This record gives sequence, C-alpha cells and structure tokens, in this order.
Amino acid sequence: MPHLDPFRFCPHCATELVSRDEHGVARPTCAACGFIHYRNPVPAAGVLLAWEGALLMVRRKFDPRAGAWCLPAGFMEFGETPEQCALRELYEETGIRGRVTRLFNVFTGTDDPRTRSVLILYVAERIGGTLAPGDDAIEADFFPLTALPGPIAFESHTRALAQYRAELERGIAPTTRP
Repeated sequence: MPHLDPFRFCPHCATELVSRDEHGVARPTCAACGFIHYRNPVPAAGVLLAWEGALLMVRRKFDPRAGAWCLPAGFMEFGETPEQCALRELYEETGIRGRVTRLFNVFTGTDDPRTRSVLILYVAERIGGTLAPGDDAIEADFFPLTALPGPIAFESHTRALAQYRAELERGIAPTTRP
C-alpha cells in the first residue's frame, strides 16, 4: 500500500499528528485531542452493460492509466447511493442512460495509486441515450466478450470481467441471479 498521509496536522486542533498504535495498526493520532486519522477505502460504483451481445467499455482519458480500458465506473459523490453513482458514471462516460437490474458483485480495488477502493458493480440495461465518450473517457464502445480491448486499467475490472464471462458460460442471464 503506498504511503499517503493527507493529514500532517489534526483537522480539529492543528496539533501535529504522531504515529500511535491503535489495535495493532500504526495510525496518525493527535496527542492533544485524540483524533485518529483512519485511511478508509473510497466507495466506487459502475456497471456491466451488454447490448446486442457486446459489453460496454470505456477508454480512460486521464491518469491513472490513461489510455487503458475499463468498465464505466467512478467514485461515489457525497449523498449519492451506489446505484445512483453507477448510473451517473454510465451516462457521464458514455452518453447511455441505464437502469440497474441487479447487483453483480463487490470488489476490492488495490492497484489505484490514489486510494484503495470498494468497487460495487451492477448489471444494467440500456434504456436510452446516444453512445458518445464524455467526462473522463476518450472512447466508449461495445465489444464482444471474446474480443475485449486492452489493456484493462484496473485489476478489479479484470476480475469482474472474468466472473461475468464465467457466469455467461454457465448460462446465467446477465439480468438474473441464481
């Protein structure tokens, strides 16, 4: 895990933070007021959206991994549900309007240099919109599962794609759960 310390001083009383053991983990702690800085993962959400036998993918515009491909997904905004985030990211990155049909799975994201994440992926269906890359995507298109573009930007997306492929091979419909 990269060493990222966003806080050097307590956000409550401005005392310099020191490293202290808290239940077996060294954490930045304020000796004056007791504030403990927990570096929790950031929630993210996205979709697996198939259309006419192909899966929607986007090509990243910005780092990390600019130019690599991924599922339409992104970090949740304050006050947003995971489903709202997934559908917002779908629209912002691809111009496609969707509807969540089921929760697909939850993945740990450990290879983003900015943060650790918890990626909540949904299966969605297309209900409108016009395919066009937007926001932080330079390309958006549908690809057969046998010919997905590469490289894939994040390991969690690679795991999700492998699971999705395996479910389809076992005959599990994209919009249902066994």
